[in-house]
Amino acid sequence: MPPDILCFGEALGEFNQTIPREPTYLFGFGGDTSNCAIAAARSGASVGVIGAVGDDTFGQAFLDLWRAEGIDISAMRMPPQSETGIYFITHGPNGHEFAYRRAGSAAARFTSADLPVPAIRAAKILHVSGISQAISPSASAAVRLAIAEARAAGVTVSYDTNLRLRLWPLERAREVTNEAMRLADIALPGLDDARQLTGRDTADAIADFYLEGGSKIVALTLGREGALIATRDERRVIPSIRVGAVDATGAGDCFDGAFLAEWLATGDPFQAGRYACAAAALSTTGYGAVTPLPRRAAVLAALG
Repeated sequence: MPPDILCFGEALGEFNQTIPREPTYLFGFGGDTSNCAIAAARSGASVGVIGAVGDDTFGQAFLDLWRAEGIDISAMRMPPQSETGIYFITHGPNGHEFAYRRAGSAAARFTSADLPVPAIRAAKILHVSGISQAISPSASAAVRLAIAEARAAGVTVSYDTNLRLRLWPLERAREVTNEAMRLADIALPGLDDARQLTGRDTADAIADFYLEGGSKIVALTLGREGALIATRDERRVIPSIRVGAVDATGAGDCFDGAFLAEWLATGDPFQAGRYACAAAALSTTGYGAVTPLPRRAAVLAALG
């Protein structure tokens, strides 16, 4: 059986600083759509990944990780003599900071010709993000084609803006991500990103922007305050649960995967929002993007 949720994007090897101001790092796994895929799989969904990883130690580690998580990798490419991007996380008084080494990676060289169209057409949800479009022109074009193929096949499109201004200027990001959001059924922006991308300040105004643009569901994350879930008929602020947070890396990606898994299971965006807020909060109680991603039983226990 083909996977229900397909996540298309860039996987990155992660080196997370374990001792402040010391060059001591713990290797892990990152990349927003990979994190989303793992979060969805741990929430019980049938998940697959598409894109490209390098023909190197990091790329093989990702393939092993996804297999261990029960994620379908049949449409993932590993071009010969290619490299997987990596990034470093440091922790200081201003929170966590990122440094990336991804230029020329296998994911950045992905093209429309590499796209596994039959896999996309067989899915129930295609999830992509702004990062997937920011890393290179060819990857951006591939995302546009993936969205078009999904829509033509009646596949639900999910999009997270995930704005990274180190990758492209704001005006270009606005142009590309707002176009993609107009074609997305489920909009998954974060509040700070959405303020820059839409020019609107309040959560309600941002939700209106995306709903008026064409999205059917907006799940706007509000950090520690939870999320605003909005449809054309109803909207609710879903509070987060309180936890002892130590590292917010990947929390938004966790929200995405948990939301999509629960929405696919229940058809209720508000129930999905409640579940995803709890999952995202739990993901901040450990270090790194993947290790703290909670499994369904832990999320349900936290919700009581």
